[in-house]
Amino acid sequence: MQTTESIDSRWLWGAILALVVVCYFLAPVLTPFVAGALLAYLGDPLVDQMERWRLNRTLAVILVFAIFGFIALLLVLLLFPMVARQFAYLTERLPTIITWLQKVAIPRVEKTIGVELGSFDLLDNKDLLISAWQYSGDYVEGFIKNLTKSGLAIFALLGNLVLTPIVAFYLLRDWDILMDKIRGLIPRQYASNTVSLFSECDERLGAFLRGQLLVMLVLGIIYAAGMWMLGLDLALLIGLLSGLASIIPYLGFAVGIVAASIVAFFQFHDVLHMLMVWGVFIIGQLLEGSILTPLLVGDRIGLHPVAVIFAILAGGELFGFLGMLLALPVAAASMVFLEHARRRYLSSRMYVGNADSSQETE
Repeated sequence: MQTTESIDSRWLWGAILALVVVCYFLAPVLTPFVAGALLAYLGDPLVDQMERWRLNRTLAVILVFAIFGFIALLLVLLLFPMVARQFAYLTERLPTIITWLQKVAIPRVEKTIGVELGSFDLLDNKDLLISAWQYSGDYVEGFIKNLTKSGLAIFALLGNLVLTPIVAFYLLRDWDILMDKIRGLIPRQYASNTVSLFSECDERLGAFLRGQLLVMLVLGIIYAAGMWMLGLDLALLIGLLSGLASIIPYLGFAVGIVAASIVAFFQFHDVLHMLMVWGVFIIGQLLEGSILTPLLVGDRIGLHPVAVIFAILAGGELFGFLGMLLALPVAAASMVFLEHARRRYLSSRMYVGNADSSQETE
């Protein structure tokens, strides 16, 4: 005869499975709600701090949204034209780069190492390479034009852009109330352990998301400013790319230093500027490891770089953009559960039983 507890457990796991199925089939609809929830989660500590300053919560939420909106608008107005100009500059310089690579760089390398690098003629294939680059730009432009021609698609895009901040606003305003209601639904016999477990998940996730976003921003500024001071033409573009890629440790450094070295060598045709670029990235990496990550993120993240890569790829494969939004929160929470499971296993009879019996035998 089944016990009431086993039946309740089946209901619980059935509800979790149903939730996963609903998320899978309603992923496009749920995307603005999940994005709004993540924004609310990121903004809650700032609103709580304002409340401690005796500010009304609704007014605090409005103030936080005004600050974030102003920063986002400023970034769009300043960065978009600059990035567009750098893309145009890269397109202009591509034929010159290919010619220099074929006539100067490859012969110099062949002379240095004493080995022919092959018969592939970049000059003969220059038009093909340029056409491929221009085609990629035309493809993006055509995609945007088709998107604007499709009334349903543009309506959905604008709807998500409008809906996400609205959802974030209401969730942020009522965040504490919602958390209290969720805690009230937890079965009383599991309440203490469950709250403790999810508090640790919150600490881990908050440290990673808020801290890593700040690290990405600061690293992007450091890389872009350093390369700009060296006179690198694509400093802003490479700095932004390196900062975004820094969500995975060491990936931003690797992507940035390779791209910046190539651009520096093409632009200045010497090794000195390339070494100076390396210096910028080495300084940024040292600052990240010794100051930025310990100060902004802390040492209790528990997310290995391989786990971050797998989580993002798996989330995108299973649930699309919604899965990518949920990937890091789910990965951070999973690490907490796995650590608790590991501790319980190490103290269980299954693990220590044979050791205890062997000691008693001796």
